[in-house]
Amino acid sequence: MRFKLTISKESKHTEPVNCVGWTTADEVYSIGDDHVINKSNLINTEVKKLTDLSSDVFPTDMHWFPKSIGGSKKVGVPDIFVIGAADGRFMIMSKNGKIEKSVEAHTGACICIRWSYDGTMIVTGGEDGQVKLWSKSGMLRSSLSQANGPIYSTAWSSDNDSVLFCSGKTLTIKPLSSNSKQNTWKAHDGIILKCDWNPVNNLIISGGEDCRYKLWDSYGRQLYSSYMHEYPITCLSWAPDGELFAVGSYNTLRLADKLGWSYSLEKPNIGSIFSMSWSSDSTQIACGCGSGQLAIGNLIERRLEWRHFEITLTDSSYKNECWLRVFSCNHSNTM
Repeated sequence: MRFKLTISKESKHTEPVNCVGWTTADEVYSIGDDHVINKSNLINTEVKKLTDLSSDVFPTDMHWFPKSIGGSKKVGVPDIFVIGAADGRFMIMSKNGKIEKSVEAHTGACICIRWSYDGTMIVTGGEDGQVKLWSKSGMLRSSLSQANGPIYSTAWSSDNDSVLFCSGKTLTIKPLSSNSKQNTWKAHDGIILKCDWNPVNNLIISGGEDCRYKLWDSYGRQLYSSYMHEYPITCLSWAPDGELFAVGSYNTLRLADKLGWSYSLEKPNIGSIFSMSWSSDSTQIACGCGSGQLAIGNLIERRLEWRHFEITLTDSSYKNECWLRVFSCNHSNTM
């Protein structure tokens, strides 16, 4: 199993791409330090400029309102997303690029931002070391935690009752209830730049400046540690179904299974990968790159099994056709 990468020959952004997110299975939004929000159609490879942000807005993170969890789609969800900015604000925006609300959130940059899985809360992490909870309309609910250094990444537990965040060399799971104790442990020998918590398998991944990525359970017990890479781990992300995760570094994209073992390693000339987002069906990944390019990875050479049939998928475009042939063949055998 590996990624088949599609990378635009010409950079559509003139600065590094810090934010990416899927709207549908064939449409990706990207935001760069050039203040431009682009909309990319993966069917006809067309890229359109959606809007320009203000020249004083440098985006740090983006997250779409959750439409699914573990591959199960919700219905009737709003087409909105949130953006964190280097000036400490976060903005709630509609799909057409209109700013619905702007909120002063942190002293220094608002580095990371995430919706809860039920869409009722937003968590932000800032350069000021604070982790804050907000309502879905942008009203402050509480200051959840105060760390000694910047909060580079946050993630929610599957039941939305705890928040994972990284600061310095430590990972912390902080329950929303004031009566529950937080769990903090030293996870890396360098600053942790990214962490993620999967709602399906309840496992945690982290990566940072010590050039390693690691796998943990929800009690902070280490399950896997990679070898030391050549460059720091700048980004990583779980696939929604919890079977795979991706790891990004300088000119590097790695695919690994839920036990930490590597499936494939790609070496595209795209600079550091600063942001990642999986499609809801866990078959595609979008990567925002330091070169200003948007890289799309499709999972190929996957092994699909159904009853006594086994198929190796060599091209993502043939997925539905393959399953149709299997169904037809099996149906004829049972006649």
